[in-house]
Amino acid sequence: MASSKLARILLVVLRVALGAIFVYAAWVKLRDPWQLFAMSIDSYRILPLAAVELAARVIPWAELALGLLLIFGLWLRISGSIVSLVLLTFFVLMLRAYAKGMAIDCGCFGPGEIISWKTLLRDGTLVAAALLVTTMAFLNRSKIAA
Repeated sequence: MASSKLARILLVVLRVALGAIFVYAAWVKLRDPWQLFAMSIDSYRILPLAAVELAARVIPWAELALGLLLIFGLWLRISGSIVSLVLLTFFVLMLRAYAKGMAIDCGCFGPGEIISWKTLLRDGTLVAAALLVTTMAFLNRSKIAA
């Protein structure tokens, strides 16, 4: 019973922390012109220009929505799964760029943060936390958003 309570507390702390990080990342991108974030996206060299523009306009709003869903514990299985997928995708793209020796801005929290082992460690930790939140949401049948 105590481990169940500890798991619930861990889940709440992790999901609120992840949600706050997503809201902060969105806020940083939304306060600047979208073109700055588009430059970060384009530097990965994986999307055509039209898709870069669309991504730069949509991603911050999606991050905001996902962050709020996590903070409030709404649709946790779905929101956790999407957050896990988003973070895993970002992490793989960062790993690819780092492995290729691309000294580019990661775009995580606005401009000016070059991909390094530190950003990879941070984002890898976020992926692990998101996967744990998602796993716990699926394993726990009771309302865990409390």
